[in-house]
Amino acid sequence: MERERKASAVSDAGAWAMNVISSVGIIMANKQLMSAGGYAFGFATTLTGFHFAVTALVGLVSNAAGYSASKDVPLWELLWFSIVANMSITGMNFSLMLNSIGFYQISKLSMIPVVCIMEWILHNKHYSREVKWSVVVVVVGVGVCTVTDVKVNAKGFICACLAVLSTSLQQISIGSLQKKYSIGSFELLSKTAPIQALSLLFLGPFVDYFLNSKSLRDYKMSYGALLFIFLSCTLAVFCNMSQYLCIGRFSAVSFQVLGHMKTVCVLTLGWLLFDSQLTLKNIMGMVIAVVGMVMYSWAVEAEKRSSAKPTVAPAQDSITTEEETELLKETAKTNLAAKDVELGETKEG
Repeated sequence: MERERKASAVSDAGAWAMNVISSVGIIMANKQLMSAGGYAFGFATTLTGFHFAVTALVGLVSNAAGYSASKDVPLWELLWFSIVANMSITGMNFSLMLNSIGFYQISKLSMIPVVCIMEWILHNKHYSREVKWSVVVVVVGVGVCTVTDVKVNAKGFICACLAVLSTSLQQISIGSLQKKYSIGSFELLSKTAPIQALSLLFLGPFVDYFLNSKSLRDYKMSYGALLFIFLSCTLAVFCNMSQYLCIGRFSAVSFQVLGHMKTVCVLTLGWLLFDSQLTLKNIMGMVIAVVGMVMYSWAVEAEKRSSAKPTVAPAQDSITTEEETELLKETAKTNLAAKDVELGETKEG
């Protein structure tokens, strides 16, 4: 039992490490690929289509080689999930374009309470006071280190709301579908990735043209850009796999809370690798966020321990057990005496 618990803890840590490393890596690769100082590949939605195309290919090869098994999930569920997931991606891109960076960060932070509320509505899930307070600390910490100017407009606000709602619903659905159909994280990803790839590769160029008034056909591809597109797609496979794995093993709320460790890592690596400014305000916010994550981990573990405690039997059951014990003792004595009598008779005979 202890060995299984340790193996599970190692698997959990591995899933989180894979998600953090791949997510931070893909952000760094995309920054070099898409920034003006890099390769200026400003086609984020199309690039996401490439990500899911490579992920779908990996899933196809894995199924063909027998490393994973294909399980049946109704097509309408896969289509519904893909629509919600694509709304999340497109909504986030539009929100980033129409809103200030400060409001965009606030909208991302609002996903934690939105996920909590949606899980309460959809699954009647309740959270302890300690979990709620730790979530508040994380939100405050990440807000302090990321939110700067906050400007809101009607179109940007609507896009941000759609992005937050669809992203929250998508992350909750990942866990729900895995439990509903007893399907593994990679098997589910293999089912949804082809649909998302086809739809994003078809709609992506139009969305990107609307966002930045640039056509993919006019982009001058270079070997360096191809290399970073390949790197981005490779990291996306691990990022997608680890996202499904983490949400399946934990919950959408845990994925959001502990996922903000990526924000801390991105800010730190941006300062180390890209000479981004790191102020005292950023450092204070990161410290508060990390403290909140530690509090959240402790609160979740405390919840698990309290729910795993054995329930004490009622007093009446204890009395009945004692009476039964005494009755068994008396029966044993009687049987023993009877055996002695029988043995005595046998000896006499």
